[in-house]
Amino acid sequence: MADPAPTSLAVQLLAILGRDKDRLARIDNYFHGRHDDPYMPAMADDEYRLLAKRAISNWTPLLVNTPAQALYVDGYRAGDDRVKGSATDLASPQWEHWQRSRLDARQSAVYKGALIFGHSFALTERVKGAVLTKGLSALRTAALYEDPANDDTPYAALTVTAWPSAEGAGTARMWDGRFEYAVRFKSLDDADSVKVSKGKRHGASECPVTRFAASVDLEGRTVGVVEPMIPLQNRINQTVFDLLLAQSYGSTKVRTVTGMAPPVQRDPETGEVVYDEQGNPIPLPINHNAKRFLFAEDPDTKFGSLDETPLGGFIDSIDMSIRHLSAIAQVPPHAMLGQIANLSAEALQAAEISLSRMIQEFRTGFGESWERVFRVAAELEGAGGADDFKGEVIWRDMEQRSLAQSADALGKLREQLGIPAKGLWKRVPGVTQTELDEWDDLADEEDAVGQLASALTRATAEPEPVTADSVAVAA
Repeated sequence: MADPAPTSLAVQLLAILGRDKDRLARIDNYFHGRHDDPYMPAMADDEYRLLAKRAISNWTPLLVNTPAQALYVDGYRAGDDRVKGSATDLASPQWEHWQRSRLDARQSAVYKGALIFGHSFALTERVKGAVLTKGLSALRTAALYEDPANDDTPYAALTVTAWPSAEGAGTARMWDGRFEYAVRFKSLDDADSVKVSKGKRHGASECPVTRFAASVDLEGRTVGVVEPMIPLQNRINQTVFDLLLAQSYGSTKVRTVTGMAPPVQRDPETGEVVYDEQGNPIPLPINHNAKRFLFAEDPDTKFGSLDETPLGGFIDSIDMSIRHLSAIAQVPPHAMLGQIANLSAEALQAAEISLSRMIQEFRTGFGESWERVFRVAAELEGAGGADDFKGEVIWRDMEQRSLAQSADALGKLREQLGIPAKGLWKRVPGVTQTELDEWDDLADEEDAVGQLASALTRATAEPEPVTADSVAVAA
């Protein structure tokens, strides 16, 4: 089958952006705290609307940042025989590409984009003679797959570099398996306005855009952690709004009095009652507060009070909704509520096991995406590793353990199971791949120094004195 025309590809990709624009924009709004207003009466006044704005309690960044902060690529293990048996190869072309692209700092944005929207992208290209990788936003980027559920290589991808405006048309970059194109368009849904320039080779044998998906089903649909939580987030906002209403209007005790008319204004000269324009007597202001008493001369006057609205039910409802949010999002309750008193280490570990499983799932998917990025980068650089499908990224161990506990456990593994010491180095808390590489060099130097010392000791050892007994034994 002939390859689709570049213009046809551009129209399809822009149409995908137009189709998903409203959905992704809503997700982006919720992540940044621009939520739907809680329900309120149609004739609500400004005070109601102010309380509605203050009722927004944005929990979605916590749902994204908690797993994202546990995702940190710390090294790369090549799959070829050149580095077989080593923990990592920090001098490999793949890891040099990682450092040159400054992905130590930039990788977090790629993960957060995938967790927010369900997917994000990375572009690997040659820039001024150097091969670099950078992240692309799902709000601006779309890709086409023959099998979106199983393929990791798109046959075309497009990212918008400038949206259409009154000053001119929008611009975009598009890639297929061989060429890169410049695209101009007036609207995402105006196919006739799409213009594609002549392509230029990008240097790779496949599309250089890689998808990072948080979750992909068999229909190829991606889902992040924000969109499923929007109904629960709305429920929390509504309950907080109701709490603020009760707190503002009904949380104080109301004093009542019946059978007593307030004093009215009188003319200071005649003593006659002063009336307003409607013919009603004008009451005098009453200076009443918690330090003053009310009294009446009329025995029929009765004093009473209206009880305040209890706020405990609203607070319990908010707490319940947050716990529901925690369970569905697989984020430990203590991470959201801050309640960690009197919890043992075993209890904390049990509470975080669901989060750990989710993070491991993300690492598996994102790791495969980084491995494709490394293969594309190796091909563009003309270095080895373009067909290395056995390589894998190494994720930093982000679990919090004390150094003493880890040292004790590693010592037991070394003594009881006979695991080589080098094989346990990477399990030391907080160790980086650079430190591991340095330790390896130091161990080799100590080995070499030790062997040299042993050889010199043997060579310079004093010969045993020759005695009659030794001569007789030799004979």
